[in-house]
Amino acid sequence: MSYIEVTYPTEKREFYRMLDSQLRLYTESEPDITAAMANFSSVLAQAFSGVNWAGFYIVRGGELVLGPFQGRPAVTRIMYGRGVCGTSWQRREPIVVEEVECFEGHIACDCNTHSEIVIPIRDRSGEIWGVLDMDSVTPGYFTDEDRDGLTDMVKIIEEKLGGAV
Repeated sequence: MSYIEVTYPTEKREFYRMLDSQLRLYTESEPDITAAMANFSSVLAQAFSGVNWAGFYIVRGGELVLGPFQGRPAVTRIMYGRGVCGTSWQRREPIVVEEVECFEGHIACDCNTHSEIVIPIRDRSGEIWGVLDMDSVTPGYFTDEDRDGLTDMVKIIEEKLGGAV
């Protein structure tokens, strides 16, 4: 399947409706979780014009390990409770950061990043399996609407986790 360029609406509800259909198009028929996450991160990178990194970290023991992503090279391992990703894992909730320099313990991968959003991903038992992480060069890029919309979008990955963990 080849990628078909689309124009995403500016209105958030319509944007997330189209994003949902695109994410499902490129992941739904793929049984391998890694391949699905690779296309998932690619679609996100295409859909969000202000994003400079979109991808996953997966829980492996007491740390998050880098998974499929789009963007510059990244930190490969993040400890529980460290940085935005590890803090989201610890708190078991999404985190939106308007300016990463103001987030105590932020782990810098790209010095151009200003804002970040992290959404936990749960397995069928409700445990945190990993996180979706997105960065932007624009301060305050991510909103509460993005938090809610992306929380809905990660359900696509959560649905695939039945046999993946």
